[in-house]
Amino acid sequence: MDDCIFCKIIANEIPSYTVYEDDVVKAFLDISQGTPGHTLVIPKKHVPDLFAYDEDLASKVFARIPKIARAVRASNPTIKGMNVLNNNGTVAYQSVFHSHFHLIPRYTDDDDFKMVFKDNSANYTPADYQKIQQSIIDHLEV
Repeated sequence: MDDCIFCKIIANEIPSYTVYEDDVVKAFLDISQGTPGHTLVIPKKHVPDLFAYDEDLASKVFARIPKIARAVRASNPTIKGMNVLNNNGTVAYQSVFHSHFHLIPRYTDDDDFKMVFKDNSANYTPADYQKIQQSIIDHLEV
């Protein structure tokens, strides 16, 4: 796509700090560096979000993420863990509409990166869970 910043990075029209590249993905340092080593993994095929993947592309892209994550972790002995994030849609904080996965190294509990998962379980009955469960099952592609 002509106006996609990640497509331009893939085409080497915009420089990047590439750490891995093959015929399926390109991985490069996120310019924001949420924590040192913050890396983006993107498919070379333009897909706007996770919902646009077919099974073949998903298999190929996801198969490469652990290898790249291991390299990021091995690059710095003070990395203690890693968040792997994928945002889909504006409401989910997606800002570039070319699918991408964030590999965010974690060093300490105080490394200035936070995620909050609120416990809403008190708001749900078993019937509520079953209704949600069945709706998802009914919409699975076979």
